[in-house]
Amino acid sequence: MPETDSIKMIADKIELKLIEQIARKSGAAIMEIYKTEFSVEMKENKSPLTEADKISNKIILEELNLLYPSIPFISEETKAIEYNERINWNYCWLIDPIDGTKEFIKKNGEFTVNIALVENGKPTIGVVFAPALNKMWSAKIGEGSFKIYDDGERVKLFRGVDYKSLAKVRVIGSRSHMNFETETFIEQLKKEGKEIDFVSAGSSLKFCLLAQGSADVYPRYAPTMEWDTAAGHAVLEIAGGAVNEAGTMKPLLYNKENLLNPYFLASW
Repeated sequence: MPETDSIKMIADKIELKLIEQIARKSGAAIMEIYKTEFSVEMKENKSPLTEADKISNKIILEELNLLYPSIPFISEETKAIEYNERINWNYCWLIDPIDGTKEFIKKNGEFTVNIALVENGKPTIGVVFAPALNKMWSAKIGEGSFKIYDDGERVKLFRGVDYKSLAKVRVIGSRSHMNFETETFIEQLKKEGKEIDFVSAGSSLKFCLLAQGSADVYPRYAPTMEWDTAAGHAVLEIAGGAVNEAGTMKPLLYNKENLLNPYFLASW
């Protein structure tokens, strides 16, 4: 990904470890609620909402505004900003306070805190934190993409192998989103003589497991919003991977007029 003047002015001024600290602070608050018998309400779009979503959103926005007050944001849990205003933004935060609220409600641990910086449509910083699993992945253009272990060790992630060249392909996805299009993608790989191993994971963990080499390709033929994908996209792409629209194979872009993503393919 080429570095632009915007990236040099904005991403280079942001300390990645500070964003990681915000994600951890948010995650700690989420876990306090996770341990309780919390209530669930339904939003207008029929998706679930918990007190943890609200508290996480509040912490992230307060901390980001304190550190970087000039950078606007788009968050799942904040009132939508019209495109006639957003079209003038060269950069913004994309935030999902809890990616995988359904996983949070099920208490299976597969939910994440997602914080991304997007510049000129491309993710340049991404932090994904899974508080119940105590796992973090973090990336910044110009610095690299990392998996961060419990003891603070940062292991740099490097480009994997193109799945099309493999005899055995590990396809990562969510079993709850298995549909005709995804099955067709897998069947096509089988017709090409490839052995398929399906890896199931929730939320942005799919991007991160792909980035760390635990999977080879992530086909997404189900709806996602920009805040669902931007942070994980950054982790994968800065490690050397790609996230492209499934139909055109053009790069997936952000701060679009419609915040609903097209179907996409994430891979090496």
